[in-house]
Amino acid sequence: MVDAARARKLADRIQQIVAEMLERRIKDPRLGFVTVTDTRITNDLRDATVYYTVYGSDGERAETAAALESAKGVIRSEVGRKTGVRHTPSITFVMDSLMENAAHIDDLLAKARAKDAEVARAAQGASPAGEANPYREPASEEDLDDEDLDDLGAAEDGEDGRSGRPSS
Repeated sequence: MVDAARARKLADRIQQIVAEMLERRIKDPRLGFVTVTDTRITNDLRDATVYYTVYGSDGERAETAAALESAKGVIRSEVGRKTGVRHTPSITFVMDSLMENAAHIDDLLAKARAKDAEVARAAQGASPAGEANPYREPASEEDLDDEDLDDLGAAEDGEDGRSGRPSS
């Protein structure tokens, strides 16, 4: 096993080498506008995964994937020559869906903003249902009228058949 710092440095170096190769040395006409976004390498330094994005249509993406697959051997030999590691890692190219994910998230955020604006418009002229203060507050004697006071006094005297005292 190799420490993570060395693996990360090697992954960064592989990313630089691959990007330089795609820009300068690989002259495949199928290769579109490619950007190498990230490179990850296993802890044993045997396998490297290179993530890339392609600007263009789905057809151009497929052609670029085929071009990268055919240039994999040349790129791997250049990586081995420039890194100087004992075992040159095998390289796998993976389409990074970062752009599609970002566009999807932007669409979802725009929909959420529209819904929030719709709810805010509906709430502008609205008033709360029920009373302004929905919580019960103890009534004071001055708020009660004479009939309520009579009912309250009768309940305290036990006229309703119940008394406040325990039976013996």
